[in-house]
Amino acid sequence: MTVSEISVAPPAPPQIRRFRLSWQMLLLGLLAMLAMMSIARVVTGANDITSGGTIGAAVGLAVPIGLAALGGLWSERAGVVNIGLEGMMILGTWCGAWGALAFGTPWAGVIAGALGGALGGLLHALVTVTFGVDHIISGVAINILGLGVTQYLSKLVFTGMKGGGETQSPRIQAITDVSVPGIGVPLRDLENTHVFLLSDLAGVLRGVTQEVSLFTIVAVLLVPLSFYVLWRTAFGLRLRSCGERPVAAESLGVNVYFYKYVAVVISGALAGLGGAFLSIVASGIYREGQTGGRGFIGLAAMIFGNWRPGGLAGGALLFGYTDALQLRQGGVSVHALLLVVAMLLAAFAVYQLVQQHRNRAALISGAFAILVFLVFAMTDTVAEQFTSFTPHLTTLLVLSLASQRLRMPAADGLPYRKGQAK
Repeated sequence: MTVSEISVAPPAPPQIRRFRLSWQMLLLGLLAMLAMMSIARVVTGANDITSGGTIGAAVGLAVPIGLAALGGLWSERAGVVNIGLEGMMILGTWCGAWGALAFGTPWAGVIAGALGGALGGLLHALVTVTFGVDHIISGVAINILGLGVTQYLSKLVFTGMKGGGETQSPRIQAITDVSVPGIGVPLRDLENTHVFLLSDLAGVLRGVTQEVSLFTIVAVLLVPLSFYVLWRTAFGLRLRSCGERPVAAESLGVNVYFYKYVAVVISGALAGLGGAFLSIVASGIYREGQTGGRGFIGLAAMIFGNWRPGGLAGGALLFGYTDALQLRQGGVSVHALLLVVAMLLAAFAVYQLVQQHRNRAALISGAFAILVFLVFAMTDTVAEQFTSFTPHLTTLLVLSLASQRLRMPAADGLPYRKGQAK
């Protein structure tokens, strides 16, 4: 063999380092995010972006979104797309109010809300799993059915009650709020000093430790519980196998129909809990239309979280925070958030360039960072019409930026009939 016949191997492409999230990196990222928000607070004077009131409101607004997202996670991990989360939340709002009024305790309303949502989940499972109806069609039908049923029940039950009517229930007894004793006043005093980073940290701690509803604590605990059940137990492994390879799961003796039913009923119960939170904790009364599309936003949070409990919790907090921000200082706070967005885009551009070697992605992110910063520099506030749209715009932006790294369960939404393995 001559030298000219020897094929020269092309140079190997640069290896892309895969990012692995550890608790140390998560803690560092949260600290960096808090530092960016502190910089924006100091520059703009919008002290409310890290205040205890804003953080507490963000957590409260994130709970129903997070519960709906958690419900979507259970269903889709078993291979059933659940577009009907909104309808199940609507059932949860009405049943939560009715249960609290009928039994005289708000915790009875919590249970009733979960049962109302579970009933919607059972109907979705019956239609999709047993009869093989398209998941999207079934979900849309449940959304319509949930709204119609609650309208009828309100006219039947709440009309004639003192404070009730065709579109609302009487006032509901509140669930107890709890606080970590001894730290509320010191944290508030430190927050009011407006010291860089320290006062922001004090505001965050005060928001998550003072006057927190017991229902909120239960909802937060459901996130690690769902992770443990789905990823650390044999039951969870079988359930997830139904969403990845149902034919292979059936060949190994897994009752695919049973696990799909269980997952979708639990999904409905979690969405119903989110609805009960709205009527019992968030407003203390049932009102028609109070879900406000949170079931769909929860679905977006689940997708943003890549069908993982921790990721969807972060997505729910993001949406809850933007919603809380526009409710408190409106245009001033959202304007300060533009500076935070510009810094995040710049950091993302550097990461894409240095760690991932993606020059095009880094260039696009850098260009958007400059554009957002110019908008921030040339304006003093944000129009009220835009601030009310902030949570929905955040949903669209987050999904568009996260779309490249998403991986849904392989058999999610695909039709499955028993006996396909034979």
